[in-house]
Amino acid sequence: MNRPKIAIIPGDPSGIGPELIAKLLNEDGIREAADIVLVGDAHLWQRGAEQAGLPVELNTLQEEDLPDFAGLAHLDLNTIKPDEVEIATVSVAGGTSSLRCLDKAMDLAMAGLVDGILFAPLNKGAMTSAGLNAEDEHRYMARYLGFTGYHSEINVLDDIMTTRVTSHIGLKEVAANIDQPGILRAITLASDTLKRAGKMRPAIAVAALNPHAGDNGKFGREEIDILEPAVRACQDKQMNVTGPWPSDTVFLKAIRGEVDAVVTMYHDQGQIAIKLLGFERGVTVAGGLPYPIGTPAHGTAFDIAGQNKANVSATRQAFNLLVRMAQTHRDQRSAA
Repeated sequence: MNRPKIAIIPGDPSGIGPELIAKLLNEDGIREAADIVLVGDAHLWQRGAEQAGLPVELNTLQEEDLPDFAGLAHLDLNTIKPDEVEIATVSVAGGTSSLRCLDKAMDLAMAGLVDGILFAPLNKGAMTSAGLNAEDEHRYMARYLGFTGYHSEINVLDDIMTTRVTSHIGLKEVAANIDQPGILRAITLASDTLKRAGKMRPAIAVAALNPHAGDNGKFGREEIDILEPAVRACQDKQMNVTGPWPSDTVFLKAIRGEVDAVVTMYHDQGQIAIKLLGFERGVTVAGGLPYPIGTPAHGTAFDIAGQNKANVSATRQAFNLLVRMAQTHRDQRSAA
């Protein structure tokens, strides 16, 4: 059977991650869609099962057994002691556990033992206290994997994908940081990610920077001087790209199914739309990295941790998307 293999890590031990994964594993169709390796301490998975009130059996294997396994396996780690897990608390121990589980999952991907990685929500504060030493987990993963190419966070909601030209910078700096190469990189990233998810000719809309797409230069010339030439350059390459469209209406095209992705100019331009449309179903993909890696878009939700209140919808969406991307990755690797 040529099913993809997905590594799953519990995320921050103090958050809702272990509970979410216990719920995911008990969802219909999950275990039929992929072979799954739970990477992390046995007591974390057991704690998640107890929090969710659902069974999670641990078929513990050694790493050398992973190439031949099928179904559900557990690779045991020793990253945190049971008495160091403090529910709803940011801690160095929790951050250390998160990073060690993430590192091991990436090791498995680099060794060809898994085709994709699903991580439950991480806590940046905990990871930073434990030595993250990067702006975010995406840059940390790129550095760990030795990847120096272009990569960026991609946000997904159902069949809508968004990425952005600028990200974690102040709004007053956005216009100065938009250029044609940056737009081309963002469009290409969206296109390549959609292809990995099974869309062979994705339709991509580019959002304008200024109100009314600049209104023929009345509200700024970025659309005329930068965005329109970038769109034309993609069209010249036979890419299905249109725009720039006014940002207050471009997501209507996505909702109607006219486009598969929207490339925005700055962080909140896309994030507000996606989160309003379906916060509990959103997924974040580490776009551009050599291996499919994703997570539910929400956080560790310390306010409900340990209370069996966590909604598994976004985690299921993340798993489904990763299975599609991992299958493509596996097929490409087999054909190479």
